[in-house]
Amino acid sequence: MSLTYRVVIGCEIHCQLTTKTKAFCACENRYGGMPDTRVCPVCLGLPGAMPRVSKGYVRMGVIAGTALNCSIARFTKFDRKHYFYPDLVKGYQITQNDIPLCSAGYVDIPYRHLSEDLQPGGKNHYGKNAAGEASDIGGLYKRVRIERIHLEEDVGKSLHLEGSHSYIDYNRSGTPLIEIVTKPDMNSPEEAALLMQSIQEILRYVNITKGNLEDGNMRCDANINLVINEDGKEFRTPISEIKNLNSFRAIKDACTYEIGRQLEEFKISRKEFEVGYKNTMGWDEAKGETVIQRTKNSFIDYRFVVEPDIKPFSLSEEFISAAAKEVGELPEAKRTRFKKEYALSSFDAETLTSSRALALWFEKAAEISKDVKKTANWILAELLAVLNEKELSIDEINITPEHIASLSNAVTDKRITGKQAKEVFSAMIESSKMPEAIIKEKGMEVVSDSGEIAVFVAEVIKENAQAVADYKGGKTNVFGWLMGQIIKKSGGKATPAVAASLLKAELEKS
Repeated sequence: MSLTYRVVIGCEIHCQLTTKTKAFCACENRYGGMPDTRVCPVCLGLPGAMPRVSKGYVRMGVIAGTALNCSIARFTKFDRKHYFYPDLVKGYQITQNDIPLCSAGYVDIPYRHLSEDLQPGGKNHYGKNAAGEASDIGGLYKRVRIERIHLEEDVGKSLHLEGSHSYIDYNRSGTPLIEIVTKPDMNSPEEAALLMQSIQEILRYVNITKGNLEDGNMRCDANINLVINEDGKEFRTPISEIKNLNSFRAIKDACTYEIGRQLEEFKISRKEFEVGYKNTMGWDEAKGETVIQRTKNSFIDYRFVVEPDIKPFSLSEEFISAAAKEVGELPEAKRTRFKKEYALSSFDAETLTSSRALALWFEKAAEISKDVKKTANWILAELLAVLNEKELSIDEINITPEHIASLSNAVTDKRITGKQAKEVFSAMIESSKMPEAIIKEKGMEVVSDSGEIAVFVAEVIKENAQAVADYKGGKTNVFGWLMGQIIKKSGGKATPAVAASLLKAELEKS
């Protein structure tokens, strides 16, 4: 018996937005805090309370859609989705059903972040999407299509305490969400995790989400099944929807386990895909396995109706254009430009564009730098180490791009040595003073004038006749010792290259 299979994965990604207020009321939109302290009649769904759409919420939805290459609806509406769950206080969720704000987009995930087997030419590479169209983009990216992005409100949070009691914190109810629904274009757990990572990076870049998976800012439901070829005949396994995956590792591990589970289930029971049927699964991280929570017909009657308390609305071209302008240059485009414009390595460009704030900080330093590569190295090797040690973001550090550029320029101009520059950097981080002030305070200006250095060379030769004789007798290793004496005599200020040239010239005189 010959059996091969192909994995098919589509994702539904829920992402909380960073508006100041909740989606339909004036309550503060903020994570955490004492339970039930940021609620009002609207987000608690009390009778008579009337929701109002936050303009900032819609604007961020347009920004997300633009960043993910979607078409933006000029006319849209909200709907009610009815179902029962303890943390759904109203008994329905305000969402968008048949007219989503954004549709028909895509994300290009870079092959360089996938294992070789999944790259073009690899044994597990599949270069087509679910519609059978080519998904390779220039051999560099795999295109994953986005079906829709719709607006909806988040629900409350269940708190399960030890013992027999559970509680609901309604602070989260009414938090503005977007749900990003992809086509089933991914063919491995790696690709699904990379898609989530790519979307997180893009949405952080456009400043509409914190994107912290551990805080629940982003959550992923992965829909997965297998296309099995057995002795030339094709079968499809039932779809499993793995809910609420909140880390890249969980996405990879849960999908990997589910592939094995579905394969074994097919071999034993021959279960096949059925239109409208899916398994809803949870991920038990401790046990490392998916767990069936329920089976459901995907056409379950949610009794969608147009939200009667919010009128359908139109978006003006001016509104859409203004929101789209906030997107700016996205991370992958910025990386490509950095490599070309600043001759940076792929690794350096990747690191410097890991956040929009860091990329902008670097570019400000690059504008006034005499050696951009050297300036980049100071940021990568020294500054990022400080940020990591102090657990700070680039916006929280007490120095500016001008500090780093000025320090780099001082080394480039040979006003201080590389060793001195590290001392200046430490003092700069400690005091926030500009490098020029620190160099002046410490009397560090390098002596590069050959006339001044010649005096130090002459004194060292005069004071160390035996060492000079040893050198002329063939013990050339004494040269380094003599150089050390010159640097010491100059107080560390003599330019080593100039000093070495003058010393060699003197020693080779007959």
